[in-house]
Amino acid sequence: MASQDDDLQASKTEGYKLGEKKTVEEYAKLDQNDDSLNRWKASLGISSSPPLPVDPSDQRRCVIKSLALEVDGRPDITIDLAAPGSLETLRTKPFTIKEGAKFRMKARFVVQHDVLSGLKYLQVVKRKGIRVSKSEEMIGSYAPNTEEKPIYEKKFEEDEAPSGMLARGHYEAASRFADDDNHDYLRFDWSFDIAKDWK
Repeated sequence: MASQDDDLQASKTEGYKLGEKKTVEEYAKLDQNDDSLNRWKASLGISSSPPLPVDPSDQRRCVIKSLALEVDGRPDITIDLAAPGSLETLRTKPFTIKEGAKFRMKARFVVQHDVLSGLKYLQVVKRKGIRVSKSEEMIGSYAPNTEEKPIYEKKFEEDEAPSGMLARGHYEAASRFADDDNHDYLRFDWSFDIAKDWK
């Protein structure tokens, strides 16, 4: 049986090699007359806008600020990860999802110090100790936040809660935000209940 650490490993693309690491300044100066490269740099958020001030003692490249569950016609369930005890609340206080409901996750985050390459979200869901799903969502690559773009937001692919009497019950999940270098930015356990109706 695979351990939770094995379950939360990102898939590998055969033959893919990470490119050479560069600073934001190096990317900005790179082939300034190349239109396609300039469009690519703009898509990363590399711009002339001043960078946001960063605490030099905080060496994290990516800080996940909040997570939310979006359901059409209902208020978002948002967890402010800067709030004390927020990760413990996620782990110990399950939220309810109505069976068959369509929903999506949303993450808000900042990037600081340097370009973040290949941020992804990995999730494993278990019921009664048995893995029922594993998902991996590519979030992308981002330049450090600027005054023009102070925060990034990523809405994940829409998902649908299982339905039926057998699907109802308690589920445990483990999630992880990591980059191409397999560096963790946030790892947490959480739980939810699938019920006949919203609570």
